[in-house]
Amino acid sequence: MSNPKPALAPYVAVFLALMALTAATVYVAFLDLGAMNNVVAMGIAAIKAALVVTWFMHVRHSTRLTKLVIGGSVLFLALLIGFVMMDARTRDYLVAPGRELPVPSFVR
Repeated sequence: MSNPKPALAPYVAVFLALMALTAATVYVAFLDLGAMNNVVAMGIAAIKAALVVTWFMHVRHSTRLTKLVIGGSVLFLALLIGFVMMDARTRDYLVAPGRELPVPSFVR
């Protein structure tokens, strides 16, 4: 049994989309968006990762179990990043004995 040859056009379209998103990432890197630079860059990176997983890893043709595992992995990663960010926000409040409380960086 031979597998049918996949169409080339969707892969070329995804490649061009990835190149356009890479150019958008470089463009955004030179903009001064303040605190939003990282947010925009991570958003573009998430879109690029979704394209790669969907098309080049063939998840769109996979079973429901594969999609469930990938979705659970993304959810776990989001929780992990969220908990690390919550922990990092409290680090300005840890003070050594005998020292005064510093002003948090997000208040300045």
